[in-house]
Amino acid sequence: MNYSIIVPVYNRPEEVKELLDSLTLQEYENFEVLIIEDGSKNTCSHVIEMFRNKLNLFYYFKENEGPGPTRNFGSERASGDYLIFFDSDCLVPSLYLKNVDEMIKKHKPDAFGGPDAAHENFTPIQKAISYSMTSFFTTGGIRGKKRGMDKFHPRSFNMGISKQVYSVTGGFRKMRFGEDIDFSLRIIESGFRTMLFEKAFVYHKRRTNFRQFFKQVFNSGIARINLNKRHPGTLKMVHILPSLFLVFNFILLIGAFFQPMFLLPVILYAFIVFIDSLRFYKSFKVSLLSIIASYVQLFGYGSGFINAFWKRKILGLDEFHAYEKNFYK
Repeated sequence: MNYSIIVPVYNRPEEVKELLDSLTLQEYENFEVLIIEDGSKNTCSHVIEMFRNKLNLFYYFKENEGPGPTRNFGSERASGDYLIFFDSDCLVPSLYLKNVDEMIKKHKPDAFGGPDAAHENFTPIQKAISYSMTSFFTTGGIRGKKRGMDKFHPRSFNMGISKQVYSVTGGFRKMRFGEDIDFSLRIIESGFRTMLFEKAFVYHKRRTNFRQFFKQVFNSGIARINLNKRHPGTLKMVHILPSLFLVFNFILLIGAFFQPMFLLPVILYAFIVFIDSLRFYKSFKVSLLSIIASYVQLFGYGSGFINAFWKRKILGLDEFHAYEKNFYK
């Protein structure tokens, strides 16, 4: 089986270098790599030259359009039986492609995805952010779990599709936010079978500070409303919970001005997150940062969700008019 790895890039040469370094260590060797520069000013062309003789590597530069059209650009030029999409801030374990190849030969899915994890060399903030995106106490533990494997929605940081899937669906749509979930929903709606490969995980850096992370999850909250507008019936209670969490905590903080006992649920939640993170990372620093990351994750997503609900559901603005000044890269 031949695989095409497609990576959209926007001003991240150092991350691309680390990603390509990890790909040189793959035990399965029948693959090509396509790096698509999405109109970057700080390009990774000098990094590409370092790997010309180490990988079957192709490099393209195009005008800036966003991640969805950039992945489509790479897909049109790929020669593999399966297309695999990574974000540029990922590191790929050496057994990744070997595990993927074994699962595809055994189960023959049309599309697949894997979970993400924090590498031991990640910074404490990156580990805390990773915790907040995968923990039961923040996202409900729904990312990369066995639950609902027949309707698993691959995410673009770690997604694989057959060439037929791309041909039938037309690939990613140009959206402000949530283009990968939109694609996953259309894959399933087209009758294709998706599957979770638990062993095909990547180390996903995400963001390096809480301000960037807040913006990322704020956009994810917006994306959920946009997705519901395009795919009615896909909005679930788990998607609404962060907004309820935000409102509940706001009420508690107001109540605390009159009665300090209102802070007890806030303290209890922080304590649970601390203990759970400590159990996993064995680090007091990461555990303390996990409390901050968890609140940033829930408050950011919740506020983005409420913002989009107001603009799109109440005011009736369309997807692009509502967010003219934002572009998700």
